[in-house]
Amino acid sequence: MTPKFSPRAIFFDLDGTLVDSVPDLAEAARRMLAELGEATRSDAEIATFVGKGIPVMVERALTVGRSPVSPERLQQAIHVFLKHYDDTNGLLTVAYPGVHEALPLLRTRGLKLGCVTNKAEAFIAPLLDKLGLLPYMDCLIGGDTLPQKKPDPEPLWHACEQVGVTREHALMVGDSGNDALCARRAGIPVLLMTYGYNEGVPVDTEDCDGLLSSFLELPALLTNA
Repeated sequence: MTPKFSPRAIFFDLDGTLVDSVPDLAEAARRMLAELGEATRSDAEIATFVGKGIPVMVERALTVGRSPVSPERLQQAIHVFLKHYDDTNGLLTVAYPGVHEALPLLRTRGLKLGCVTNKAEAFIAPLLDKLGLLPYMDCLIGGDTLPQKKPDPEPLWHACEQVGVTREHALMVGDSGNDALCARRAGIPVLLMTYGYNEGVPVDTEDCDGLLSSFLELPALLTNA
């Protein structure tokens, strides 16, 4: 049985937790691959590459089941991907069911909310703004905000500092082992969504404090919400 929590702040992963962004990521990846003369990838393939930031996703798109690439080729591919993702970011991405209903409820109960993601910082606010979610966020931590990214604990600790809470009063909500490991290292409880992206690994095998199949299940687990 999932325990109850009494956080003063909740930090959410972005891709696979708040939003289904694979269609936009996959389209940018396909444009990148086409420009570089590489074979295309499906949405399903790209979904398994998401989670550890754009450089890792691009490298996986180029190499999984294929030949390795040189560091120079990878840097070229990352540059090309970023160019295309600037155009596709937010075109087909949607918030998961329950997100638009749950976030304002959590805010009205006095909780600080933030987004802690490995997505490059430049893409976070524009995407959340397009989806009407930006006003609910008290902090945005991207994969390049700090020298460290998830699963290093520093992004979560930095988020706590940004909203003025201690790690003892925080909760992480993500969708992957990367989020779970980050939270464990940070000393913060973590809930995982069952519908997100977990690099092809069943989410129920991850070390977490509970699983959610819908965002609307979250408020009931909070004693202060």
